[in-house]
Amino acid sequence: MSSWSPERKQSPGGWDPHLSRILFLLLLFVVSAKGVTPDPNACLVFHSRNGSSISCQPPAKLPRYLPADTVYLAVEFFNLTQLPAHILQGIPDLQELHLSSNQLEDLSAKFLLPVPQLKVLDLTHNALKRLPPGLFQVSAALHTLVLKENRLDSLEASWLHGLKALRHLDLSGNQLQTLPPKLLANFTDLHILDLGNNQLQTLPPDLLRGPLKLEWLHLEGNRLQVLEEGLLAPQPKLRYLFLNNNKLTTLAAGALRGLQVLDMLDLSNNLLTSVPEGLWASLGKAAGNMKVGFDISGNPWICDQKLDNLYLWLVANEDKMFSRNDTRCAGPKALEGQMLLAVASSY
Repeated sequence: MSSWSPERKQSPGGWDPHLSRILFLLLLFVVSAKGVTPDPNACLVFHSRNGSSISCQPPAKLPRYLPADTVYLAVEFFNLTQLPAHILQGIPDLQELHLSSNQLEDLSAKFLLPVPQLKVLDLTHNALKRLPPGLFQVSAALHTLVLKENRLDSLEASWLHGLKALRHLDLSGNQLQTLPPKLLANFTDLHILDLGNNQLQTLPPDLLRGPLKLEWLHLEGNRLQVLEEGLLAPQPKLRYLFLNNNKLTTLAAGALRGLQVLDMLDLSNNLLTSVPEGLWASLGKAAGNMKVGFDISGNPWICDQKLDNLYLWLVANEDKMFSRNDTRCAGPKALEGQMLLAVASSY
């Protein structure tokens, strides 16, 4: 079985972070096919029966007015610190807004008032440190919010008030150290939550109380030390769980209880030496559920009798195991460097 790639994969059914680039190239191809040479100083505009799509990248100049039927707008790579006040005026049917790779530092609380039909907002790779309360007061239709790679070091639940249809929330690559209680309490339709690559050391116990359909949970690349019992319990439909590249030393015995439909579990590159009895039994038989697999490599496992339950589980589910060669014993001395699966098979 091939090894699990640590590269981030697009979430099936989720928002494609490269959509704007793909659309831009597609529109460029359509224009070129018609024998028209695009003006590099003008935004690319594509008209269809569903509305107009506009993609602006340097050296294009931002237009003063946009077609009234604009449904897609991308203004990217301009290094803008502020947006023109008029940019969303007169396009009430806008559904997707992509503002990635600028240097936006602040947004007005009234910024989204002209576009109540907005469904996707991409603010990837900007310089936002906070969001104004009231920003989403008319954004009941918004289902995808991407704040990846900004400078957020904290969050307030009030910043997200007004979001009633949110399915995908991406807060990865920020500087978050803590999360407020009841952050997701009103997001019952949330399917994908990405908190990866922040600086989180702990998580509020009620973090996942609210969503009813969560399938993807990214917590990789943080500083978590303990996975507490009860944190994941509200999410029996969780299919993909990424906890790799943290500092986990402890998993509560019931931390995975109830997760009977997991397709992927990644615990690689932590500081786990042992796991409590019953942890894997509560997860169930991976071969019956996991369509992708599990990864526990890169941990300093102490291969003694305390791993009895893990040994049994590994042998029963070895065909679902990634990175076998990198899953080795750190002790005791007699077993140091040996493959954990080999030790489990001979135990």
